[in-house]
Amino acid sequence: MREKNRSIAVFFDLDGTLILLPSLEERFFRVLRYRKAIPAKNYLLWLKEAVRLLPRGINAITQSNKMYLKGVQILDESDRENGSDSPGPKSRHQGQIPAPSSKRARRNPRWPVPPFFRGAVEQAAWHATQGHAIVIVSGTLEPLARAAARALEAELAARGCAAKILVHATRLEQIDGKWTGRIPGEAMFGKAKARAVKRLAEEMHLDLALCWAYGDSVNDRWMLAAVGNGVVVNPSKKFARLANRRGWLVQRWMERRNFTQRTQDPRIGDTAARERENATRNDALGEICGERPVNQLAAAVRSESAG
Repeated sequence: MREKNRSIAVFFDLDGTLILLPSLEERFFRVLRYRKAIPAKNYLLWLKEAVRLLPRGINAITQSNKMYLKGVQILDESDRENGSDSPGPKSRHQGQIPAPSSKRARRNPRWPVPPFFRGAVEQAAWHATQGHAIVIVSGTLEPLARAAARALEAELAARGCAAKILVHATRLEQIDGKWTGRIPGEAMFGKAKARAVKRLAEEMHLDLALCWAYGDSVNDRWMLAAVGNGVVVNPSKKFARLANRRGWLVQRWMERRNFTQRTQDPRIGDTAARERENATRNDALGEICGERPVNQLAAAVRSESAG
């Protein structure tokens, strides 16, 4: 592995870029609802907040409204196992195991991370071998993003690449081991991602013209525009057209559906050698993106009201 290049970093979006949709937060919401861990009144609190945020658009509702988590026990970010809900060996962090406590035992178990796209792991490994700092910039909840970072570190370690992955994600306020549903600061989506990238560049003395960013959504366009090497991953037709206009590279990591595309830049690692797709893509990713937490929550509100 090359000596770390302190002036270059790679910024990865998480949901839809490193892992398959639906998002980690949506998966987490479904589990909490199944466990009946969300108080019934939270659905009404969420709906009230959604009405307040409506003038700011649907993205503000889906990304900034976390009132469904008010009073919910925070995730257990310790390194001990949590029964059947604990991550597998690949996502287990090799840190010190803290002593159990009654307070910690009441927290929701640490969330297991779905498998990464094979192409995503290969790209992250390539950047690690180049000595680039690796950063996950995600609108998902910070503890979920940190779990994903630990899992990706384990995947890279299995490939002989030691890397410490930084995380910039949406932070939630917590009091006495419970979330309040409020976000201190701003939700990490849209232009906020670009601002986070620029702040980190100042702190780490990065040369943004040499840095990389990967994203799958048009909401990632500001982050990609903030660096010199933007890469669009698994794009919808709309985002693919934007990438073409901006001159951004395009990669398709939907290997489960045989979505592949050869790129012309040799710096894009081993996935550049994959075959071009030999069938017309039906934009299934766009269909997957249609499932939003807001839809799930709206359905939950109707269900609770009917009950």
